[in-house]
Amino acid sequence: MAKYNRILVAVDGSETSLHALQESFKLTGSWVTVVTVAPFYEGDLRLVGAPQPQALMTEPCNTALETAQELADAAGALIQTACMAGEPYERIVDLAESGNRDLIVMGAKGHSFIERALLGKVTRRVIGYTQRDVLVVPPQAEVGWQKILLATDASPASEAAVARALDLARDYGGELQVAAVMEFAPPIFAEPPEAAAWRDLLQNYVDAIAARAQTREVPATALVLEDTPYKAIVDLAQREKSNLIVMGSHGRTGLKRLLMGSVTERVIGHAPCPVLVVKG
Repeated sequence: MAKYNRILVAVDGSETSLHALQESFKLTGSWVTVVTVAPFYEGDLRLVGAPQPQALMTEPCNTALETAQELADAAGALIQTACMAGEPYERIVDLAESGNRDLIVMGAKGHSFIERALLGKVTRRVIGYTQRDVLVVPPQAEVGWQKILLATDASPASEAAVARALDLARDYGGELQVAAVMEFAPPIFAEPPEAAAWRDLLQNYVDAIAARAQTREVPATALVLEDTPYKAIVDLAQREKSNLIVMGSHGRTGLKRLLMGSVTERVIGHAPCPVLVVKG
């Protein structure tokens, strides 16, 4: 089963992170763990001479969690909350791993006192360091499974995303659209042999995935696009009104895992719908 049951949602009090929390309530009928992180003290002048500096540092965390509890109560959802101190991405990853969470949910952007704790840098590092899948929810976007877009590049690293997309479409009763993107377009008057061969390889690859979906009674289509990869994926999601984009994360060690993959990162930044980053 691909359905997520043990979910960790990272919030920072911003509207985008709280929106992601509300959308996470659609994913499971069991408890959702909500975490917010106060970063290390880094010279905040408000804390100089303060009688209780630790309480002042954690005040935004507690405020965010109070709002999270109000949203959960209104939705009839069950949540557990945690206010932690430290490097935000480290605490989020540690809690997800120690609690054996299936999924980490984050807002696409964050703007709060907690030094914009869930902005791109933290999201990038969470995706780079965790072994859990990460769902990034843009502002005002809704989580859904009816139309799933699997963006793949035929690399071995993308196979985990393929498997997850197939399982999600089956378990949630959704349609699957499989897309691969050529990173270059052929010349106007002639097409080099390597371009034609690469297109054929990609088409065969996405066709095979669609065939695998159909054996599971999942409606599926496959296509190869020619454009800047992230733009092609985002434009397709907009045209098709996709509910979810599923992608893999490239790079597992050193600097590569921090870079996440420029295509994945740019899709997250521009997507009209939630993006699920699947870890191998």
